[in-house]
Amino acid sequence: MKYLKFASIDIGSNAIRLLFDNVFETADGPVFKKASLIRVPIRLGDDSFNEGRISDEKISHVIDCMKAFSFLMKAHDVITYKAYATSAMRDAENGHQIVEAVKMESGIEIEIISGEKEAELISSKFVPNYLRSKKQVVYVDVGGGSTELTLIDKNKKSAQDSFNIGTLRLLNGQVPTEEWTRLRNWIKVNIHWHNNIPIIGSGGNINKLINLVGNNKQRFIKLRDLELLYEKMLPLDQDERILQYMLNPDRADVIVPAMEIFIKICKYTDSSRIFVPQTGLSDGMVRTLYKEYKLALY
Repeated sequence: MKYLKFASIDIGSNAIRLLFDNVFETADGPVFKKASLIRVPIRLGDDSFNEGRISDEKISHVIDCMKAFSFLMKAHDVITYKAYATSAMRDAENGHQIVEAVKMESGIEIEIISGEKEAELISSKFVPNYLRSKKQVVYVDVGGGSTELTLIDKNKKSAQDSFNIGTLRLLNGQVPTEEWTRLRNWIKVNIHWHNNIPIIGSGGNINKLINLVGNNKQRFIKLRDLELLYEKMLPLDQDERILQYMLNPDRADVIVPAMEIFIKICKYTDSSRIFVPQTGLSDGMVRTLYKEYKLALY
C-alpha cells in the first residue's frame, strides 16, 4: 500500500510540537495516521503576554528546537512540512525577527498565522461520523494564548472566531471581562439552538482530560465530571497536581484554567458533553499539506 509522510510544526504559547503523519492512499480515499509526536515545553506565552516580546533566552531555545526538528524531518524523509506560530508569536513585537532568525539558523520557514486561520485549520476535519446527525456542532480549541470557536451548521462551516482567552493569559489574570463578553455574544448571535449542542474539544489540555475523566470508549467528557475534577484540582498546588494526577510540570498549572474555559463555554452553549477526537492544529496542517501535494501533481 502506498503511503506518504508529512510533518507539521505547531509553535504554540505553551509548547512547540512536531507531528509526523503517514497518509495511506486507499481505494476509499486517504487515511491519516499519526506516526510520531515530539513536544518541547518552551513557554513563549510567559514572555509574550507579560513583556510583549520574547526574550533572547527563549529565542535561543526556539532556534535549537528548530535545528533539531530540521534534522528529524530529514531523518524521517518527509515529503514536505509546514511550521505555523500562533498566539504568543502573534502578540510578540519581535515575532517576525524570530521568524527570520529561525530561517537563517535552521532553514525552517515559519508562518505566523491569524486566529481565524488557526480556527479554520483546527476544524478542517469537519464533523466526526458519530455527530453528523446533529444540526449544529461547535469546535472549541483552547490554547495557551487564545481560544478558537468554529460553528458547523448542517455539516458546513457557518461561523468562526478567535478570542484572546487562553490558559496562560487566564493564569496570569490577563483576560479582561470584555473578552468573555465578546465570546458569549458570539455564541448568542451564531448558535440559535442552545439545546445541548455538541462541543468538539481540541488542544493538549482536553486531550489529557479525556484520559482523566472521560469515557474512553465513546470519547467524550461529561460536564458534571469535568466540574467535579475542577473542584478537586483547584485547591491543589502544582506539585500536588503532578503527584496525584501524573501531570507534566508545564501541564499541571494550565490544566485548571483550561477546565474553566471549557466549563464556561459549555454553560454558554447549554452543552452537557465535550467530544474529544484528539485532533488539532497539527492534524489540520497535515491535511492541508496532503491536499496541496495532490493538487501539485495535476
